[in-house]
Amino acid sequence: MKRIRKGDEVIVIAGRSKGTRGSVLETLKNDRLLVDNVNMVKKHVKVDPNNPEKPSGIISKEAPIQVSNVMLYNEETGKGDKVSFKFLENGKKIRVFRSNGETIDA
Repeated sequence: MKRIRKGDEVIVIAGRSKGTRGSVLETLKNDRLLVDNVNMVKKHVKVDPNNPEKPSGIISKEAPIQVSNVMLYNEETGKGDKVSFKFLENGKKIRVFRSNGETIDA
């Protein structure tokens, strides 16, 4: 089970986008994430003659960011927080915040 999943609210703790918050759009292999409006890069895209509706020119898009550079955002404390795991009585494994023990998964 991964500590950070698609749809989680995270805050960047290191790098060029330090301090910005966003939701995880996609988890990639090699412990990388795509986070909404974080680590934005400019990409030059040519006009595609087969698909003229596709955007061309200079576009901004999210670049992958290392999972070690983000922390799960805790709404209650207003800061990034570490994640640990706990087993329920029925044997289900859930994620909890380490600072206050609040469950992340419902």
